[in-house]
Amino acid sequence: IDSSGLVASVAVIEEETLVAEYTMNYKKTHSQTLLPMLEEIKKSIDLDLSSIDAIAVAAGPGSFTGLRIGSATAKGLGLALDKPLISVPTVDALAYNLYDTDEDTIICPIMDARRKQVYTGIYRFADHELVTVSRQKAIAVEELIRELNALGEAVIFLGDGVTVYQEMLKENMQVPYSFAPAHLNKQRAGAVGALAEKYYREGKTVTAAEHQPEYLRVSQAERERAEREAGKK
Repeated sequence: IDSSGLVASVAVIEEETLVAEYTMNYKKTHSQTLLPMLEEIKKSIDLDLSSIDAIAVAAGPGSFTGLRIGSATAKGLGLALDKPLISVPTVDALAYNLYDTDEDTIICPIMDARRKQVYTGIYRFADHELVTVSRQKAIAVEELIRELNALGEAVIFLGDGVTVYQEMLKENMQVPYSFAPAHLNKQRAGAVGALAEKYYREGKTVTAAEHQPEYLRVSQAERERAEREAGKK
């Protein structure tokens, strides 16, 4: 399950086979779309939910509301079915869309975090494995650009932040760069599931009760409350 951004996506993976995937990038709330999408996949492939081994969910960062909806859905299923959850970092899963990119090329997912910040990370592939150069974080776009220029390697950008910050990237990037094509540049539950299958084999699971989204920064409401309280002192 991935509802960390504008995209809502649900997939089923079995023995390294992507059996079904339903992805929608449209102006509907994830609370309207996620469960009907899951139900549609379930009916289409005659899936008995009790037969699954684990439930993978994009655990963040991303939209606070989207993450809560995805986590609540995964936790609800996990508790009802007594199945473990696999928390997959959102930015790692985005990078996994570009599996086995040349190891001399950096993969840089960027998700718009507002206030001229992005949720991002820096990755490459080596020996068919995803390698984290800089783990997922929330930083200013200018700071990310400086970090990438300092590395001095070609970069592929993907994620919903590309549309928002494309002009800034074009003006300030000093190394070769490109943008991933439409079928690979947004969140996909298939990538979350593929990475989760690897985690599952490594024993990286949690109980439904233990799972928590990873927001990376406080919400706007929490930030505004802190500012109000600081103003009272």
